[in-house]
Amino acid sequence: MAIKMETIAVFEQFDVRKVKLMTLPALNKASVLVPLFVRSGKLYTLMTQRSKQLRTSGGEVCFPGGKKDPCDKDEVDTALREAQEEIGVHPGDVHVICTLHPIISKNNLLVTPVVGFIEESFRPSPNPAEVSAAFTVPLDVFAFNKDHFDGLAAAQAAVPSLSFDYVDPDTGAKYHIWGLTAMIAFIVATIAHKTKPEFDMGFNAEELQGMLRRHLHKRLSKL
Repeated sequence: MAIKMETIAVFEQFDVRKVKLMTLPALNKASVLVPLFVRSGKLYTLMTQRSKQLRTSGGEVCFPGGKKDPCDKDEVDTALREAQEEIGVHPGDVHVICTLHPIISKNNLLVTPVVGFIEESFRPSPNPAEVSAAFTVPLDVFAFNKDHFDGLAAAQAAVPSLSFDYVDPDTGAKYHIWGLTAMIAFIVATIAHKTKPEFDMGFNAEELQGMLRRHLHKRLSKL
């Protein structure tokens, strides 16, 4: 319980619902849920692999989420609705603790990460039309492995270029985590562990908001 309470306290400092953001562009919006839970004293997150039958990003690893519907009142609603549709987690079983700075995806969606705790006992029920697999990953995988950082690409971009190869110890399945999903996982891990990563990113957790604003400006200049 201590690690959960400590994590909640840390993320509350990064909750963009408590600050005034810059004027955001008029882009289509989406949200993803970053589900956290504690197992054996360690933080874990739950991720999904998209169905290969989907027209966009089929087979890619992602967090549960999707585009905002007209019925969604805010970014949190979108993330919770999509997570229920994709993996069967009831919105009432998610303790939302933070929404992070939105990021523009490769498809020019304005994506807001929503961080929340779920119970360790939760067992996902993947919707086969959208999700081919759901699996859990220790959160520190995304903060403490310098081999996953592409320093050359980072030097040429507003945000670091990251990718992670993960083998599920329970099933032996191999997953390649990259792009926006890898970036969100890294941000969440960096905040949660209150430390700089093993690789030199040129910033620390306290500077994440500034980094994301720079990324947003850079992407907007290319639209």
